[in-house]
Amino acid sequence: MQEITKNIQIEDQLPGVTLGVIITQRGLIQIDAPPSPEDARSWRAALMNLGGGMERVLINLDAHPDRTLGARAMDCTVIAHEKTANTFRTRPSTFKAQGEETGADWESIAGLGSVRWAPPEISFLDQMTLHWSDSPVVLEHHAGPSDGSIWVRLPEEKIVFIGDAVLKNQPPFLAGANLKAWLTSLELLLEAPYKGYTIISSRGGMMTTAAIKTQYDFLKHIYDKLDKITTKKPNPAAIEKLVASLLTWFKAPAARQKQFAQRLRYGLLHYNARQDRGASAPSEEE
Repeated sequence: MQEITKNIQIEDQLPGVTLGVIITQRGLIQIDAPPSPEDARSWRAALMNLGGGMERVLINLDAHPDRTLGARAMDCTVIAHEKTANTFRTRPSTFKAQGEETGADWESIAGLGSVRWAPPEISFLDQMTLHWSDSPVVLEHHAGPSDGSIWVRLPEEKIVFIGDAVLKNQPPFLAGANLKAWLTSLELLLEAPYKGYTIISSRGGMMTTAAIKTQYDFLKHIYDKLDKITTKKPNPAAIEKLVASLLTWFKAPAARQKQFAQRLRYGLLHYNARQDRGASAPSEEE
């Protein structure tokens, strides 16, 4: 674990997303869970040594399997945005590790088998505040990677967990993205209210202003390219050409090139298909 401040730590050594935990007088506020149920149990055991009160809550920053597959193993109340909760209402109650390759990290975890989802028990629309100590923990809706994406902000500590809004040296997940809203969210991160904040990404840990600007430029590039493609009938050949050009933005190890290519391919094709049929509610099924 890496200590951000005295009572806030992150864990980025488990497969999947970077995890967070806020230690309060009332208990532990956990941010996301590892996709492997075995890792989730190990993570839960590690949290028992952190002190704080007896209560536990888990915040899912969106509905992506990389952060929600291990939620049930955390054995506590789950909080998420209402649109994330709606996504779970449309999913089967049990996840099965098969189907299309999306380029997600959970797909490289052996032996997942069938996993029962843990749908959110508490949801909100715009903002929700947890008063578990003298320092409030604010949950805010910031659409982008999905329509149900949220951030967890600690205004007194000047720390914010932003989920998949910014990714470090890896391509974003686009199948359920709202690119226009995503760009707006990134613009907000670069403005005065977030000056001096420590910004924690779910895929890369602490982010610099330069990383946020790079993410913005990359998404704006995709937005402009897709705007041209979606004015015509979806074209897989054009998407494949775009995938090849987008991969040049990342210095990915050879072992992950195939995964990242598939992540972009899957995301672009599904994003393109949604625009073509005029879908107003993006899927979060990546």
